[in-house]
Amino acid sequence: MGMGGSAPKSIRREKRSVGSSSYSPVVTHEAASLSPRKDPLLQLVSLQKASGCWRLDADLAAALGKTSKEVKKAKPASVNSEVWASILALIWLHGFKMDAKEEWELLTLKAASWIKAQNAPCVSECVKAGNTLLGCSVKKEDLGL
Repeated sequence: MGMGGSAPKSIRREKRSVGSSSYSPVVTHEAASLSPRKDPLLQLVSLQKASGCWRLDADLAAALGKTSKEVKKAKPASVNSEVWASILALIWLHGFKMDAKEEWELLTLKAASWIKAQNAPCVSECVKAGNTLLGCSVKKEDLGL
């Protein structure tokens, strides 16, 4: 198929009449989010950046089983968002997915290395706040921090 050719019939979207109105099967972001929930572990792993950190966003909050508002509200004021997000991810993995440790162990080493390289001043405070938010009791040392 060349550059201006039409899409094959198998993927072309066509309008169909349903009663007196037209129907176009367009999938929106909202509709896609109504699909069955993804495995939170796979969701969390897929959100890790190449540098080893996680970003504080709605996708991370969802993977952690929280809202963006809950996650942002619990963040200690003196820490940057990526350090906070990464500590939350580590706590969640250690607190809820120890049975799959061999699947995520290497990525947590990378995350812990990234967090240490940030020289964040309040890692202990973040671990405490993260444990409170997530309902865990993971020790800072267990996170490799």
